[in-house]
Amino acid sequence: MRRLIDRLARPFLFSLDPEQAHGLAIKALETGVTPFPPRRDTPRLRTEIAGLAFPNPLGMAAGFDKNAQVPDALLRLGFGFVECGTVTPRPQSGNEKPRIFRLVEDRAVINRLGFNNEGLEAAKARLERRTGRGGIVGINIGTNKDAADRIAAYEQGVHAFARLASYLTINISSPNTAGLRDLQGKESLGLLLSRVCAARDAAARNGAGHTPLFLKIAPDLDEQAMEDIATELAGSAIDGLIVSNTTLSRSDLASANSSETGGMSGAPLFERSTIVLARMRRLVGPKLPIIGVGGVHSAETALEKIKAGADLVQIYTGMIYEGASLPARIVKGLDEAVARAGVANVAKLRDSHLDKWADRPLPD
Repeated sequence: MRRLIDRLARPFLFSLDPEQAHGLAIKALETGVTPFPPRRDTPRLRTEIAGLAFPNPLGMAAGFDKNAQVPDALLRLGFGFVECGTVTPRPQSGNEKPRIFRLVEDRAVINRLGFNNEGLEAAKARLERRTGRGGIVGINIGTNKDAADRIAAYEQGVHAFARLASYLTINISSPNTAGLRDLQGKESLGLLLSRVCAARDAAARNGAGHTPLFLKIAPDLDEQAMEDIATELAGSAIDGLIVSNTTLSRSDLASANSSETGGMSGAPLFERSTIVLARMRRLVGPKLPIIGVGGVHSAETALEKIKAGADLVQIYTGMIYEGASLPARIVKGLDEAVARAGVANVAKLRDSHLDKWADRPLPD
């Protein structure tokens, strides 16, 4: 029934401007119009990383709930965790509209939003109101485009959310803020990681406790850049890695909007992001947690991310095309796949296809 509702709703939603449709989806979750399925968490899907116990390995990626409006409603859809944001210190309107483009034939989206959000204080107030509700809710933090000291903006986000978020993500991978990806460079990254970890430790001394920090990177990295990132991570106190954000690549697309500037997400990103995931797993070794993102739209693609080296998986664009029933369907499919494999836990399947993906050449 829920899948039928998704199919009936899609023509209406796709008749709207993408940002209007997104706003309607947020409103539906806020008001409870969206039907919520019974949860299907089993011991087979329980995943523990960075000191956190996830009921299942599927999460909502940053970008959907930018202002922390509906994390609890998203958890009720079946997600094991939700990542809100990206949140910047000050409110920011983002880039000029139109700035989201559906690539229907490719089951993809291009966006050039530019970290549009209501700012740190608005998200902080909402998280304070949900204190005690439980569930794993992370916050993805960024910098205002006109910040004089971009690293200081990340430090500000860490101090603001360390007590309220289950984990924090340092997002330096969006292609839609000029110069942001430069922070992935070796020297800049080393300084960034040192300062945000110091900010986290200071917050812990002030009563926030230890808040895991994850770093989110782009899929458009060459081998040297990946090696440099792995080296800097090895010398830092960062708790995990998220691979990856949207891509600037435009390989073999059929849709009319494919020439729009911005970051592309969705099905065409799956191959590139999974190759980068597997190569980063090789570089960082087996212990550092990795969250795999990019092109996941089914239980099969979620499982392939895990087999390529991910501990957890996130989705977003897949829901645009598959509907709100997708999280529950993926969780059910993952549980069934683990049972068929005859292993005790989904973590036992991690890295089983590592060489298959790490040895594959990156698409143009």
